[in-house]
Amino acid sequence: MNVLILFNKPFNVLSQFTDRSTEASGRETLSRYIQIPHVYAAGRLDRDSEGLLLLTDDGKLQARIANPKHKMAKTYWVQVEGAPQEEALQSLRRGVQLKDGLTQPAKVRLMEEPAGLWPRNPPIRVRKSVPDSWIEMTIREGKNRQIRRMTAAIGHPCLRLIRTQIGDWHLGDLKPGEFKQVTRL
Repeated sequence: MNVLILFNKPFNVLSQFTDRSTEASGRETLSRYIQIPHVYAAGRLDRDSEGLLLLTDDGKLQARIANPKHKMAKTYWVQVEGAPQEEALQSLRRGVQLKDGLTQPAKVRLMEEPAGLWPRNPPIRVRKSVPDSWIEMTIREGKNRQIRRMTAAIGHPCLRLIRTQIGDWHLGDLKPGEFKQVTRL
C-alpha cells in the first residue's frame, strides 16, 4: 500500500529533504520532521509559506497533485496588508494580469483571523498605521509565488500565507511540524 502523509510545514522550512545550495548551513528541510523512507513532496510550498504539504511514495499520485494540468484546487489563508475592498476581491475572482500572464479566476472571500492559529516565528511585520486583513483564496493553477503576486497586484501585499487544503485533503488540527499518515481516497 502506498504512503500518503499530510504535513503542516512550518515557516522557513524547505519543501525538500536535502539542501545542497551555498546557503545550506542555515536552512531547515523536511528531513528534520519526517523520517519515513522513499516519500517525496507532491508539489511545493515556498520556504516563507506555511501549512499543508502532501508527501507520498506513489509517483502517479505525486504527479496528479503537483501537475497544474490536473487543476487540483488548493486553498490558502492569506494575511494581507490593508483592507481589500470588494473591487479588489472581484479582480482576484476574474483573474489578475501578472508578468507571466493572466491568472485563472480565484475563489475568494474575506475572513476573520482563523481561530486557534499558531503564532509564526518570526512574527510578521506589523505597522501601526496600516491594518491587516485575512482572505481565503482557492486556486487551481500553480504559478511561482502566485498568491503573493496576485495580492500584490491588487495593492495588498501578502504578510502571511498558510495552505489549508489540497483537493480533498485538509490541514485539520495539525500543528506546525506535525504530520499524519492517511488512507488514500
